[in-house]
Parts: sequence; structure tokens; C-alpha cells
Amino acid sequence: MYPRTPHQEDQPILDCDHLSLAYNGSLALEDITFHLHPGDLVALVGPNGAGKSTLLKVLAGVLAPTRGRVSIFGSGPRRHVCIAFIPQRSQVEWQFPVSVADVVMMGRSAKLRPFVWPSKRDWEAVNSALATVGLENLAKRQIGQLSGGQQQRMFIARALAQEAELMLMDEPLTGLDLPSQESLLALLSDLQKRGITVMAATHDLEQAAQYFDRIMLLNRRLIAFGDAQHVLQPEKLIRAYGRHIQLVETPSGLVALEDSCCDRGEEHEHAV
Repeated sequence: MYPRTPHQEDQPILDCDHLSLAYNGSLALEDITFHLHPGDLVALVGPNGAGKSTLLKVLAGVLAPTRGRVSIFGSGPRRHVCIAFIPQRSQVEWQFPVSVADVVMMGRSAKLRPFVWPSKRDWEAVNSALATVGLENLAKRQIGQLSGGQQQRMFIARALAQEAELMLMDEPLTGLDLPSQESLLALLSDLQKRGITVMAATHDLEQAAQYFDRIMLLNRRLIAFGDAQHVLQPEKLIRAYGRHIQLVETPSGLVALEDSCCDRGEEHEHAV
């Protein structure tokens, strides 16, 4: 069992101060400053290679910054069990022989003493988390047998079992059909109502504007951070995406044609 890192309740749930990260002498993130408060629902957007995944890993304490600092309720992110990092589904070995309930129970690991079996309270937390995300009937299913949307819900259940207050999600909507995306976005809204802070990387500017309270526009540097009206301005989008985006006026508003979200180079429309 890891001791709970004390929270300074007068501090932001997440404070990022002049953060930079270099790989092999090249800056992947440069001088990023922002903070989040409990219940914030934030979309992290930007072109491929902008550093979205890297930023989430630094915020979660998986990577250490080269300069600057990250604090969670006033102290560094390491050993804060209130943070949950949910990776891209492509980074998970889905054939591993574990059940949905096994994965969700992993969220209780920081609360278990070594070599001690989970208690009744731990299983109650797992079952409650599964019920919250609608997977209680799939608890015994092998994780590779889930749909993409169900896999994302399983990871959210793991974070709930962990009692996470901050969820950092790396492209949770990628590869899901539209109904699954909408269902997952509704779940994120429910998490927000519980006071849970969510930052999710996404390529879809229209969804970012419609479903998230604030948008962070990133391309190694923080281009803009605020509501959709403030962030999704033509000059800011061009600063972030450069030649990879075309802005077109239509009767329904400004549409961004972004060609950097797929390896095959297709263009995708995003209403702005």
C-alpha cells in the first residue's frame, strides 16, 4: 500500500509551470504553463507530432520534464494515486489472458498491501466502477473480446476503482464508431458531474468544441487555452497546424480541413 500524498486543497488539482522536455537535444515540449481545477473537462488538440501524448505522460509522472515542474495539489505527480493515465488502445496487448474485472482491480493495487488478497471493500469498489461504466455483465470476459468502446470504458472503470480525481486520456475516441464516441463522451460528462477532472487528447475539433468546456491547442508550445470561441480562431489554428489545415467559410460556420490525423493523408472536416 502506498501512502497517500497529501493534498494542499488551496492549490489547483494540476499546475504546469514553464514545462519543457527535450529528446536527443530537440524540444518536444517548450515552456508550457497552465493549471486545471476539479471538474474541468479539457480537450487537448493539435497536429500529429505536437507533443500531446508526451504532455500527458509528463503530467502523469511517467516522463520527467527537462525544465519546469508539474504539481498535483501542490506536490509532484509521482506517487499521487489520484492520477489515472489511460493510454491509446494501440499500446495495449489485448490478447493478454486477463478478464475485465482483473484489469479494473489493478486500479486498487496502490491501496493493497504486498501479498494481501483484495478485500470485500476492494471488490465492492470494482463492482461499483463496472456498474458506473455499464460493464457489470462483462466482468469475466477476456479483454480482447471487448469492442473498442467497451475497452475504453474498462480503463475508465479502472480509474474509478483507483478513486482517481484526475484522468489523463490519450485519444480515447480514436477508432470508435460514432455511437460509441457519443456514448463515451456522455460518460465523460458524467465524470465531470462527479467532480473528476478529465483531459483527453483528440483530433476532432468539432467534438472538442461541442463536448468540452475548454480546449488546449498545442504544437510543442501552448498556442491557446480556453473556451472554443477563444481557441478555435483561424490565426491560432494556422499557428498550430500550419500547412496541414485549410479554413473554409460555409453557411454553417468555419470548417477546418485537417489532413494530418491519418497516415494515409485523407482530409477530415471539423466544424469550428
